Amino acid sequence: QVQLVESGGGLVQPGGSLRLSCAASVFAFSAYEMGWYRQRPGEERELVASISTSGESPTFGPFVKGRFTISRDNALKMVYLQMNSLKPEDTAVYYCKSPLYWGRGTQVTVSS
Repeated sequence: QVQLVESGGGLVQPGGSLRLSCAASVFAFSAYEMGWYRQRPGEERELVASISTSGESPTFGPFVKGRFTISRDNALKMVYLQMNSLKPEDTAVYYCKSPLYWGRGTQVTVSS
């Protein structure tokens, strides 16, 4: 059974940083483009970042504006989202996604 398990969320002050991790138990992980999405309260789920199989040419949501980076380790079957300069409006549940599956999400709260 495929599982995507996110970790690393929590409470952080504005301007702070968090690193989210996604552990994938999926065969041929290196063959899949992976992504991070988020759902803010009262909003629809939106793309935060996606990364190709090779890790090149990542794509980011327009609100990221250079604050986040996405990376992957195909040997460990992990995807990471490094978030810097966090803002209160980044408060959301962050989800890891493969082409067919979603993780359960990890809560990120940015508040003083």
